[in-house]
Amino acid sequence: MTTRSWWGWGNVEDAVTPDERRELVSRVRAVLPDADLTFHSAPDPSSLDVPPPRVVPPGDLYSVDVVDRLSRGRGQAYRDVTRNLAGVVGPLPDAVARPRTEQDVVDVLDWCSSHDVAVIPFGGGTSVVGGVEPRDLDRVVTMDLSLLDRVLEVDPVSRAARIQAGVFGTSLEAQLKPFGLTLRHFPQSFEFSTLGGWLATRAGGHYATLYTHIDDLTESLRVVTPAGVSESRRLPGSGAGPSPDRLFLGSEGTLGVITEAWMRLQSPPVFRAGASVRFASFERAVEATRLIAQSGLNPANCRLLDPAEAFLNAGAASSVLVLAFESADHPVDALLARALELCGDGEVVEGAASQWRKSFLRMPYQRDVMAQHGMITETFETACTWDRFAELHAAVVSAATSALRAVCGIGVVTCRFTHVYPDGPAPYYGIYAPGRWGSLTSQWDEIKAAVSEALIDAGGTITHHHSVGRDHMPWYTRQRPAPFALALAGAKAALDPAGVLNPGVLTTRST
Repeated sequence: MTTRSWWGWGNVEDAVTPDERRELVSRVRAVLPDADLTFHSAPDPSSLDVPPPRVVPPGDLYSVDVVDRLSRGRGQAYRDVTRNLAGVVGPLPDAVARPRTEQDVVDVLDWCSSHDVAVIPFGGGTSVVGGVEPRDLDRVVTMDLSLLDRVLEVDPVSRAARIQAGVFGTSLEAQLKPFGLTLRHFPQSFEFSTLGGWLATRAGGHYATLYTHIDDLTESLRVVTPAGVSESRRLPGSGAGPSPDRLFLGSEGTLGVITEAWMRLQSPPVFRAGASVRFASFERAVEATRLIAQSGLNPANCRLLDPAEAFLNAGAASSVLVLAFESADHPVDALLARALELCGDGEVVEGAASQWRKSFLRMPYQRDVMAQHGMITETFETACTWDRFAELHAAVVSAATSALRAVCGIGVVTCRFTHVYPDGPAPYYGIYAPGRWGSLTSQWDEIKAAVSEALIDAGGTITHHHSVGRDHMPWYTRQRPAPFALALAGAKAALDPAGVLNPGVLTTRST
């Protein structure tokens, strides 16, 4: 039995070990020798000044328990963790609803709509953009969907399954395993996030190419809105007007509550091959990655690490490209061989892939430890076309470096590619800097604003796979076309006339 951390990532039992902590602190000291790495423990939640509920809905679906409210009032961004560590309670939901059936979802929406109470749909709470935080809201019910957690039906002929939205990743895969099938969608938050959360945020999985976005795996959706239930038809494809599923994919709980989905499945892979390649320069590594992305080889992993990222998380000191191929149908050794040919003068190295994989799974826990030691350790991501990458990368690194210098005096900026497409990469940046205890949240907010401006000005997206939430709204409103904003506001008004669904995300009550 495991216990979820109320203040940080994952399970208490899986937190960073003393040996891991010492190694992390040692690495930081090697890069930032003057950083103040004093340890700060998380407060006991019972010691916090939690405000009483402003509204208590009737019935046994709702809880006003303090820990329930605390653990569902924020996501898992750095600024969420630092506020929790500092004992800053901030806005909380007044009650937590746990629907057991779809009719319960309908009843909660009806009650909240008639009583002007905001509703925030909640899956696993792993949002890193303020997507589940009841910020600037008067009265709020958070709707925890985790009791809707079953695979209801499997179609082995078409390789699809009807799945309830509240199921966590590990439970979903366990329920599919007896059928010899897998969804094959593994975001870093896989263990602690839900299918509904992936759909509502247009999540990207671990795989670097081909079917990596949850959009590609969605066959149809069932969504409860205050205006009625929307259920799309199961089809492999359709040209019948705009896709109804696309309206709700990425809608972040603002247009309705996703309760079920038919998802496309695959057979588990049985053939695998992989290698890591070291390059003399980051520019050469980027070029090789582009060639592979445009080759049609479709590697499962094509993760490029710049020298700083490779040093911190894979023990290497140069640009490293981690490659992996897999298939349920045919050997993939020839695909790997061709990819290595495209790497030209790159040098195959041992150990980097396994070290990276280990670090990848532990990164969120390590981020929390660094926050406890007063470090600013956070990420931001984007996507752009290949022809614009060099310009965007230079602008982002320059903006981040300048912000770090102004806010922290010193810091390190890293870059890796999480996903690659024939027309462009998805760069993922890391920030490592010494912070001031008591000011960590405001320091990160200042850095985040600077890099977000650079991303938008350089033509990138404000987010590739972390969604918009409340944190990205200022830049999202500049990225989206004005006519689309009008259409989105119109859909919001039609589906949620009382404006209670996750206000402040994607649209506002006034727009």
